[in-house]
Parts: sequence; C-alpha cells; structure tokens
Amino acid sequence: MLKPETKRIFWLIGVAVVIVAADQTLKAIVVQALEPAVSYPVIDGLLNLYLIYNDSAAFSIGFGATFIFTILSTGAALALLWFRRRMHTVSWAVLAGCLLGGVVGNLVDRLMRPPSFGSGLVVDYIQIPFNFPIFNLADVAIFVATSLTVIRVLKGHKIGQA
Repeated sequence: MLKPETKRIFWLIGVAVVIVAADQTLKAIVVQALEPAVSYPVIDGLLNLYLIYNDSAAFSIGFGATFIFTILSTGAALALLWFRRRMHTVSWAVLAGCLLGGVVGNLVDRLMRPPSFGSGLVVDYIQIPFNFPIFNLADVAIFVATSLTVIRVLKGHKIGQA
C-alpha cells in the first residue's frame, strides 16, 4: 500500500504526464494532417479544427511575447511541483496535475517548436463559435483545473486541504 504522500505525488505527476502526452500527440497529428488557417468542420456549427501557431498567451494576451511566457510557464510548473507538499488530498493533487499538465504541454511547444528554443509557437487547433479564440488540449486542462479550483475556494475549501 502506498503512503498517502506518495499516492498524492503519483496522482499529481501521473495526471500531468497523461495530459502532456495526449496534448503533444494531438498537436503532432494536427500539424501533420491539417493545413494552417483552413477550417475543418467536426460538428457543423459547433466545433472545427483550425490550425494556427500562437505566439501569445490565452485570448491572444501578450502578442509576440513568447519568451516571457516561456519564463512564466517554467516558473508556474516549478511552483506547482514545489507546492506538492501542501496537497493533502488526492482531489487537490489531481487538480494540480491537470494544471501542471496544461502548463507543461504548452511549455514544450515554446521550448521545442520553431522559430527557436524558448520562443517556439504554440499549436492551437480547437475552434468553437462566437469568435472565441482558438485553443488546444493543454489550454482546456488549464481552464478546467483553474475553474474547479475557483469553485472549490468559493465553497470554502482551502487550497490543498480536505
């Protein structure tokens, strides 16, 4: 039987690894299969695939500031790993793992994709209606983890506590 701390670390790292792997796999498939700036309907009127290469953060904040987001993402990933000791429940560890996976998924793009190390463009490909910004699986993981954390905090839960 795993110790409770080991179990929480396993969940944090395990969820993060699954999200990064799924995110990077989907990005590789999309880059190989789709032409940039061409809309491919998946669910007519609700969901399209639309490949773009993004040099900003969510909602196009910080256009052209990829290197800054590389530094911020690295800091966020390290902070999540450092705060793992404050995760006293599996549910908080899963949320932290989801956030870590999303941050690292986009960080891999910034580190490894052209034009250069630390300034790589993030692959985005999910397009929904209402002129919403195009996003990817890593962005979804970040959004879900952040939203659930806010809901829990508003319900009176302390971060990392039961």
